[in-house]
Amino acid sequence: MLPSSRRVTCRKIVPFLAVSALTVPLLTVAAPAEAATGPTASVSMGDSYISGEAGRWMGNSDTTSGSRDGTDRSWTGSSYDPSKIYGSTYASGCDRSDSAEVRDAAAVAQTQINLACSGAVTANIFRAADGGQSFKGEAPQADQLATVAAQNDVKVITLSIGGNDLGFSDVIQSCVKDYLIWDSYCHDDQQAAIDAKMDTAMANVGKSIDEIRAVMSTDGYADGSYRLILQSYPSPIPRSSEMRYAESGWTRETTGGCPFWDADADWARDSMVPEISDHLAAVAAAKGAQFLDLRDVFQGREACSTATQLAAPGTAPSATTSEWARFVDAGMSTQGTVQESMHPNYYGQLALGQCLTLLYARPTGDYACDNTPGQDASGMYLAAK
Repeated sequence: MLPSSRRVTCRKIVPFLAVSALTVPLLTVAAPAEAATGPTASVSMGDSYISGEAGRWMGNSDTTSGSRDGTDRSWTGSSYDPSKIYGSTYASGCDRSDSAEVRDAAAVAQTQINLACSGAVTANIFRAADGGQSFKGEAPQADQLATVAAQNDVKVITLSIGGNDLGFSDVIQSCVKDYLIWDSYCHDDQQAAIDAKMDTAMANVGKSIDEIRAVMSTDGYADGSYRLILQSYPSPIPRSSEMRYAESGWTRETTGGCPFWDADADWARDSMVPEISDHLAAVAAAKGAQFLDLRDVFQGREACSTATQLAAPGTAPSATTSEWARFVDAGMSTQGTVQESMHPNYYGQLALGQCLTLLYARPTGDYACDNTPGQDASGMYLAAK
């Protein structure tokens, strides 16, 4: 039972979180007889968790003006310019940031190309000729890949997809509204909703891999000439025992930006995220892709984690003490855009880039990536699955 003594006041709830990405124009499709011999390239494809959504933010702060205690990288000294971070994709909403995972793994290849787009689903990966759908003014990502592969020597393709097919946005909205408005839990009905979508979502993740391989084959690439990596999702919130704010008293909303009941936080951190990771691992195994497990990559660095703190006047953000995930940026005052909520921020993206760099040095095998407490992205390490 939820606390019966709590009075719920009317609060401004903003619909938010299209579970999300550097500027890539609408590309035309090319299919040469053999692979190009241009610069080596690392390509990222998929949704907001790899596009770079929330890369604007270095940690979180409750300060609503100026540089937000140094956390808002878009601050110009007099105003805010998110296109400094997301380029022209801020206008479209793809939000490909300058700190996106593929950009931070610069040692992997000579050039880094980000095709991912915030909010993308598997249908936005497929080739148009095979049912793929354009999204936010761009051709399906597999069709964009055809041109990229023709103009570059692609060495690695990293894919993050499936979360929006499962309704991540709906899950977050439901859980937050249950905390703020309804005084009820979300995990029971949201678990059922995810279960109902899981088989179709995973089948379409598998088809996404098939579509990518078909493009590469058409462009003249042999199967062993490039790496295809499927990655899972990190948890942006901690389990209840590691929350630094009490369940009642509104501090999780008004201070921490993590308005979730203990039972829902435990479900999300220790049930939903691992379940999705396990299913994605099974798809990777079935399709012969390498798997990068990110379920625990932000352990102790999540929004509202006891091991982290908010930036504040006199307390600058830091990769060793600040949160690595964007808090829920919605409610009485919104600093940035709502869709940035619950995504890896600048520090988190540096960490993910290091994970990809480490994985590229392992040509075979599946690995989980984890962080070292008290260290920045240089402390990331891999553990064999």
